[in-house]
Amino acid sequence: MGKSKKFFVKKRKGFKSVDKKRKKLSKETEFTNKKAIFNRYKNKQKVEEELAKKKLLEQKFQQKHFSESEEDEDTLSQLVSCFSNPSKNDHIVDSDQSSESIKNDVSDSENDSLKNEIDDIAHSNISNQLDESTRNDPILMNNEECDLEPDEEIVDDPFTKHFQYDLSDELMVSLSNAISTVDNVTKVWPILGNLVISLPKPVEISSKIVRPKFSILEEKTYAPEGTVPHYINHVDFNSLFIKSQIHGNIVSANKTNLIKCDLDLTDIFTPLQKELFAIINNYQDMYYPERTFSNADEIRYTYCLHVVNHVLKTRTKILHHNAKLSKKFDMSDEYRDQGLVRPKVLIMVPFKDAAYRVVKTLIDILVPKEAGQVVNKNRFEDDFTGGELLMPTKNPKPEDYELLFSGNTEDTFRLGMTLTKKTLKLYTDFYSSDILIASPLGLRMIVGAEGEEDRDYDFLASIEILIMDQADVFLMQNWDHLLHVLDHFHLQPKKTHDTDFSRVRSWAVNGWAKYYRQTLIFSSVSLPEIKSVMNRKCQNYAGKVFITNPIAIGSIQQVLLQVPQLFHRFNATSPLASVDGRFDYFTKEILPKQRDTLMSHTLIYVPSYFDFVRIRNYFKKEDIGFVQICEYSKDAKIARARDMFFHTEAHFLLYSERVHFFRRFRIKGIRHIIFYQPPTYPHFYSEMCNLMQESNQNKYGGSECNMTVTTLHCKYDAQRMAAVLGAARFARIAASDKSVHMYVTGE
Repeated sequence: MGKSKKFFVKKRKGFKSVDKKRKKLSKETEFTNKKAIFNRYKNKQKVEEELAKKKLLEQKFQQKHFSESEEDEDTLSQLVSCFSNPSKNDHIVDSDQSSESIKNDVSDSENDSLKNEIDDIAHSNISNQLDESTRNDPILMNNEECDLEPDEEIVDDPFTKHFQYDLSDELMVSLSNAISTVDNVTKVWPILGNLVISLPKPVEISSKIVRPKFSILEEKTYAPEGTVPHYINHVDFNSLFIKSQIHGNIVSANKTNLIKCDLDLTDIFTPLQKELFAIINNYQDMYYPERTFSNADEIRYTYCLHVVNHVLKTRTKILHHNAKLSKKFDMSDEYRDQGLVRPKVLIMVPFKDAAYRVVKTLIDILVPKEAGQVVNKNRFEDDFTGGELLMPTKNPKPEDYELLFSGNTEDTFRLGMTLTKKTLKLYTDFYSSDILIASPLGLRMIVGAEGEEDRDYDFLASIEILIMDQADVFLMQNWDHLLHVLDHFHLQPKKTHDTDFSRVRSWAVNGWAKYYRQTLIFSSVSLPEIKSVMNRKCQNYAGKVFITNPIAIGSIQQVLLQVPQLFHRFNATSPLASVDGRFDYFTKEILPKQRDTLMSHTLIYVPSYFDFVRIRNYFKKEDIGFVQICEYSKDAKIARARDMFFHTEAHFLLYSERVHFFRRFRIKGIRHIIFYQPPTYPHFYSEMCNLMQESNQNKYGGSECNMTVTTLHCKYDAQRMAAVLGAARFARIAASDKSVHMYVTGE
C-alpha cells in the first residue's frame, strides 16, 4: 500500500511539471495569436472582438472536454485542473450573442493585458528584434535602429495604396489596350495654372458574368484607381505622410537650398513646392514644361524630398517585416515588399554639375551637418566638381548659357547611392543601391546594344520612381540614348542577383512593374518629343498630370530689328510625312528665290542634324556654294567658314541648332535667315534675328533694306510656333486659309 501511495505522489509531481510546461506554452501561444490578430486587423477594437470570440471557442472546447473526463480517475482530474486559472473568472456565453456583448464580457484585466501587448508589438518588441534581423538581412546590412510606426497610421499613406496591391483584371485590360479608357479632368491652380489630369479607368464587366454571393475564398483587395490630387492649403508632415525621421531637416534644408533666392519660407514650402508635392506625393506621372533657372532649386528640392521619403518608407517596411519573420516561418503575401532587384529610384540629369546639386540636396534632407555620415564624400567632391568652362569677358555669352554650363559639364557619369537611417553611402554597386543618378549617355554605355557581350540592364527592372530633370537638354545631347534606355526598363532580369523571391511583390513577378512606375519630367520648353515619351513610355495606373499653360508672349517680341518675318506653312499628313514635305517645300519654294545674288549672306538654321545632313548632301549634289558649321566641325573649319561667309565668299551658311546650343557663336554678316524648322528653344529665334544688327554687318555685303527672316512650319510644329509667336497670334495663323503670313517687328 505504501508503494502505491509513493507511486501516486511521484505521478502527481510529474503532472505538475507537465502543468508548468503547458502553462508556459499556452501563454506563448496566446501572445502569438494576439500578435497575429493584431497584424491582420490593425485595429484595437477589432482585436478585442476577435480575441473574445477566440476565447469563447476555447472555453466551449474545454467545457466539453471537462464534462467527458469527469468519470475518469482522480489523477486525470488533477491534470485537467492544471489548465484552470483561479485568478480569472471564466465566462461562457452563447454563440448567438452579439459581438458587443462578447466585448463587454471580456475582463478588464485581459483588456489591459492586451493593450500592453499590442503596444509592445508595435514599439518595443520589434525594435528589440531589429538588430538581429538587420544583421541577417541580405538587403539591408546595417545595425542601425529604424523608426517603425504602427501599421494603423500608414493605411492611408499614398505609398501603401500605390504599391501594396495588385491591379484588378478590369484595370489591367484597360491599361494594356492600345487606346486605354481614361477620364480627363481639368483643374486650375494658382501657381501651376492649367492641369490636365488623365486617369485610367477599368473596362466594364459584362452583365452576363454573375459573381457568387458566397465564397470560401477571401475577397481580394485591389489597387485603387487614380484620384485627382488635392491642393495643399497647409503643410502638415503627418497628413502628407512624410517620415518623422526627416521632419527636423526639412525646413533647414529648404532654406539652405533656396538661400540665393528671395523666397518666403514661412510656410515650410514655397507656393510652387506645395503644388508640385501635392501631385508628386500622389504617385502620379507629371510633365512640367516650365522649368526655369529661377525655380530650378525649388523643383530639385521637391523631388529630392519625395525620393528620400519613398526610400525610407521602403526600408522601414522591409525592416518591419524582417523583425516579424525572425519569429515565425510562414510566408504570406503581406511580406512581399521588394522588387526583382534593389534599385528603386533613377534620377537622370544631363551634366555632372546637376548631379552634384541633386546629391547635395539629398544630403541636406537626410544627413545634415553633424547628424549623420556621408561615405566617400571626398571622392564625390573631387569627381563632380571642377572642369568649368571658361566664359569670355570681351564678348560675353548670353546669361542663360552661363547659367546652364556653370560647373562640371561632363555628360558621361553614373552614381549609385544607398540610404540608411543616418548614413548616405556613395559609389555603391548598382545592385546594392537604392538610388541611381546618371546621364543618358552614362546609362547607354552600360545598357549597350544587341549583340554586345558586356552589357547589363537588369538594374532597371524594378525602378519605382524615374525622374528626368532638364529633359530638353537630353534632346540637344542625343535623344536616341534616352529612348534606348527607356526601352530596357522592366525587362526580365537575366540573373537572380541574390533576390529572395518569396519577398518579391506579386505584380513585379507578373511583369507589371511598368504600371506602377512614377515618372516625373521637368523641362524648360514644351516639346512633342517629350510629350510622346509621356504618352508611349509611361503607363502609371494612377494617372498622369500635364501642365498646359498657353504662352502669352512669344519670343518674336524680343526681336529688336525692323525686319520683315515670313512664316510659310506647308501641309503634312503625319509627323513622318512632314520630314519629306518640309524638304520638298524648301527645295522647290524657298531655295530657288534665295539663290539670287541679292539674297547672299543667307544663314540656314537647321534644328535636326538629320535634316542638316540631308540639306548638305543636296547642296553638294546641286553644286551650290555654301559653308557649314555643326557640332562635329573642328575649330579651324569653323573659323574659316565664318570668315568666308562674312566676306561674301560663300552664299549660304548651314548652321545646326546643336552647335548654337553648345557654343553660342555670334555669326557676323547675316542678312537673311531661313529657319528650316522653328527652333527648339524659342529665345533662339530672337537671338539669331538680333545678330543681324548693323554692328555685325559687312558694309560691302548689301543694304539694310534687303534683310528677311523666313520660317517653315506645319501643324506638327504648333508648340514651337506658339512659343515664337505667342498662343493668340499663332491661333489666328492656324485658322487662316493663307499659307504665308508676314510680321514686321522693331520701331
